[in-house]
Amino acid sequence: MMTGIVMWACGSVLSVALILCVIRVAKGPSILDRVLALDVMLLIVSAAVCLEMYYNRHLDNVLFVVVACTVGFIGSVTVSRYVTDQRNA
Repeated sequence: MMTGIVMWACGSVLSVALILCVIRVAKGPSILDRVLALDVMLLIVSAAVCLEMYYNRHLDNVLFVVVACTVGFIGSVTVSRYVTDQRNA
């Protein structure tokens, strides 16, 4: 019973965070803001997948979570280095 309540609470928080990230991607004044919002969206989706795996007691999507987090990190670092190189030139 308590697990269901916690799952609904976590899902609600993740949903609100995802909506706010979509707003930041749409508005974002700079490309860096948009890329970071997309990275956070990827992490939110990964967290939702982790919640689903915990609730259904399986580990089928662990590889997806690891790859998604790695791709998000590498993408954010790459774009931030590109942006800083453009500002220094």
